[in-house]
Amino acid sequence: MSSQGAEAVGTAPPAQRRISSRALMDGQREIEIEHDGALYRLRLTALGKLILTK
Repeated sequence: MSSQGAEAVGTAPPAQRRISSRALMDGQREIEIEHDGALYRLRLTALGKLILTK
């Protein structure tokens, strides 16, 4: 029998890291995020939505 794709018994998948938007924005309406040499802007709209642009 093949064990390909099977998980070991008793092991849990790694927990997903979660950060609140309040903590990330830290009171700002817009922040810059650098990723792989590119600059992105994360903006909080008047309606409370998040917009990420390059």
